[in-house]
Parts: sequence; structure tokens; C-alpha cells
Amino acid sequence: MGRTVENKKEIVADLKVTLSESTLALVIDYQGLTVSEITDLRRRLRPSGTVCKVTKNTLMGIAIKDDQKWQPLSELLNGASAFLLVKEDFSSAIKAYQEFQKVSKKTELRGGVLEGRLLKEPDIKVLGDLPSKEQLIAQIAGAINALATKIAVGINEVPGSLARALQAVADQEQSGGSTETAAVEDSSTESPAVEDSSTETAAVQDSSTETAAVEDSSTESPAE
Repeated sequence: MGRTVENKKEIVADLKVTLSESTLALVIDYQGLTVSEITDLRRRLRPSGTVCKVTKNTLMGIAIKDDQKWQPLSELLNGASAFLLVKEDFSSAIKAYQEFQKVSKKTELRGGVLEGRLLKEPDIKVLGDLPSKEQLIAQIAGAINALATKIAVGINEVPGSLARALQAVADQEQSGGSTETAAVEDSSTESPAVEDSSTETAAVQDSSTETAAVEDSSTESPAE
């Protein structure tokens, strides 16, 4: 029994919704796969957020008709087609399909579409070689942790550096204070010498006075 018009409209509407949520679409020829093998493929793709749609090319053609982003898919619509619609983690999705293909050896990758660009098998292989979403998150987390460690080490070194700087200033001030004290002491030592000099000057003056007195006495003697 064929599908009714209403069934086909529902399928097309579902395809449009799934495509609107996807960033990458892969088209494979699934001829020869059993139901259990298709189920296995869907199970492998699920962790990457990828949906596997097995539908007629005509219905997919209708779904992408008014969507410029997915128009290149029309070149891949021939034969028995299964569509792998990837939301975000296309690297993990491609790796999952490649692992499935190694086991089943029955499917053929026709190509794909990414952001309005038609991809060939070599292009898809390059995408599959990129780090997965989980690997990128781990790399970013590692970089953040490394930066945080450097910042923490720098912060821990600040008190030590500040203490050394303060100690250097204190040592410099102490050294300057000791020099000034020594200068004052030297000045105090010189003061007695000045006083001794004053005393000697007074003594010389007294001696001169006495000499003058003697001379006056000698002058008065002839008068007697």
C-alpha cells in the first residue's frame, strides 16, 4: 500500500524541521543494508546528535526546494539514499559512520552539503579528521586550567616580592640613618677641639697683658 498524500506531507514537514536544525547533511547509498544494520548505524550516530533518515529522493527534493542552504543536495539525489543529518558535532558523526562502514562494508558515501557548499568524499574525510566536540572542550578546558595556574602562581609570588621590596627600603633607610648618626658623632668630637683653641687664645691674651704691665713698671723706675 502506497503512502497517502497526507503521509508524504508529514514526511516532508519533518524533513524540513530536521534540516533547519542541522549544519551538515551526508548522503549515503544504503542498498544492501538490513534493518538491523540500519538500526546499528542509527545507534552509532545518536551520541553525536545525528539523525539518519531513510526516505525517497523525491520527498527530500520537495523538502529542500525552497531552501537555498540545502539546494546542492539535489545533485546527490539518486539511487537508494539515506540522509545523515548532523546538528553540531560533525567530526564525531563522520567518525561514527566511518567505523560503521568498516564493519558493514556495504554503504557508499556520495557526498554532503555544509553551509550551502557541496562536499565530495575527500572534503568529508578532512572534516572527520578534525577534533570532536568533546576533544575541543577538553583542549579549551586544559588551556583555561593552565592559564589559571599561571595566574595563581603569579599571585602567590606577589607577597614575597613585596616583602623583599619593603625589606630593601628598610635596609636602605637604616643604612642612611647610621651614616647620619656617625656624622653627628664626628661633629661632637670636633667641638672640644674648638673649646681648647678658645682657651689657648685667652691664655695668649693674658700673657700679653702681663708683658705690657712689666714694660710699664720698667718705664716708671728711672723717675724714682
